[in-house]
Amino acid sequence: MLDRYLSRRLPRVAPPRRLVVLTGARQVGKTTLARSLYSESCRYLNLDSPGERGRLAAIPAEGWGRAVGPAVLDEVQKAPALLDCLKWAYDEGQIDFSVLLGSSRILLLDKVKESLAGRVFLYELWPLTVGELAPHFGGTVPDQPLIARLVNAPGQVAGILAGQARAAVGPAAGAAAAAMTHILSWGGLPPLLQYLEPERFDWLDAYQSTYLERDLGDLARLRDLETFATCHRLAALRAALLLSYSDLARDAGLPVTTVRRYLSYLDLSYQTLHLPPWSGNAGVRLVKAPKLVWFDPGVQRSLSGQTRELTGAQYENAVITQILITLWSLGVKVSASFLRTSAGLEVDLLLEHEDRLIAVEIKARPRVDRHDAASIERARRHLGDRLVAGLVVYRGQELGPLADSVFAVPDWMLIGT
Repeated sequence: MLDRYLSRRLPRVAPPRRLVVLTGARQVGKTTLARSLYSESCRYLNLDSPGERGRLAAIPAEGWGRAVGPAVLDEVQKAPALLDCLKWAYDEGQIDFSVLLGSSRILLLDKVKESLAGRVFLYELWPLTVGELAPHFGGTVPDQPLIARLVNAPGQVAGILAGQARAAVGPAAGAAAAAMTHILSWGGLPPLLQYLEPERFDWLDAYQSTYLERDLGDLARLRDLETFATCHRLAALRAALLLSYSDLARDAGLPVTTVRRYLSYLDLSYQTLHLPPWSGNAGVRLVKAPKLVWFDPGVQRSLSGQTRELTGAQYENAVITQILITLWSLGVKVSASFLRTSAGLEVDLLLEHEDRLIAVEIKARPRVDRHDAASIERARRHLGDRLVAGLVVYRGQELGPLADSVFAVPDWMLIGT
């Protein structure tokens, strides 16, 4: 089993008393992680089984602590009524610790808010990051990936990058670069590592069918899955692009209200993120539409049919999500947005931490030069002193300065070393 960053943050047992909620998209490894951490202290119960749900439903709340005790409850969104029994047993002191797993954000978290408010610790597991995947290619998991060090100390970017020069060569660098290539080609769902390359897109196609039948079924009872599937595919073609609900609705032949609802299902099931535009300067006319970003590049490629050479938008999508899920998995508190003005100035990603900004430009090329830093340099007028550094992330091998406080950083080095 691959080491996951989140395993360092998940509580193991009580004390203190707590209920742990672990959510994330299907097949990101929630069950594997929970069973590896809690097999000795908690029994495992899979609520995807109708028989298991029936047996647990027959247990009265007063008998939960004795009959079930500390447990890992998988697919808990399938039986939200059981949370009332868990709440009663926890409040009465019959149990001190349990773990709840689920793939659907809204059903799980809404019920948690109703029944278990103030009792739970919430965690999210994402697809594999480059750093987590590096051991599969002979490397090691970096304790603190470069992007996390830069965000945590934005005023020290130049010094941190200067100390990173040795990471550009050696086995660790090769493993990180191989992991980055895998993520760009196939995404970060762990089960794909079991299959040969010719079988991987078949698995991803099957993943979409499972999503439509199971995860979407947990979120909504749709009369016509075909209309959702059409919108699903068209949304995948818009990865890392400005999202126009009206354009998508026109292409799908659906009302705008329906498209908005369908896209909300993708967000709630951890498939997509609406990356907001930066809005920190009221004196500048800014684009208000979000970007639609897919968390897993392999899912996006399979669903869109864009499975040959990586497009610039696909590369931008992959780098944005890898940066974000790496930081979130490590527990780094960061706000993410992008900058686009009505005059045409664009910066692909802004990372805000403790009122400091790092600007990120993403180039799907093996070489970059000073011209690629131009948008970040122009953005200083709008971002002001809060902008402390800029990064131009690209597909190359060399780390170095491009302009004042703007640096070229290879993608694999930023996320995987």
